[in-house]
Amino acid sequence: MIDFEKAGGLVPAVAQDAATGQVLMLAWMNREAFEETLRTGRAVYFSRSRNRLWRKGEESGHVQEVQGVFVDCDADTVLLKVTQVGGAACHAGYASCFYREVQDGELRVVAEKVFDPAGVYGAKG
Repeated sequence: MIDFEKAGGLVPAVAQDAATGQVLMLAWMNREAFEETLRTGRAVYFSRSRNRLWRKGEESGHVQEVQGVFVDCDADTVLLKVTQVGGAACHAGYASCFYREVQDGELRVVAEKVFDPAGVYGAKG
């Protein structure tokens, strides 16, 4: 189904809001994360910084309920269509991790925060 070996064990996984089509985030999946996602219906990723499975929302409660799983033509990228519980996929407090746009050579914030990261994650948000 997915060629994890061709991709070095990890494949990109795009999370997209099932209702609006907004791209929420990009993360990585290994075989175990992919299989758990299929089994549970909740998005599970592989955290490269923590070197372990990352069950989206395990700290914040902002889980992603999977509505559809799609695989690209090369079988090395996953698209999850999700319902984002809590309204925010981004740990910085925005609905989407893509809350900045390059304008005139500068990064500009183009979205409103949905939550205060300090209130959800404490000092590490």
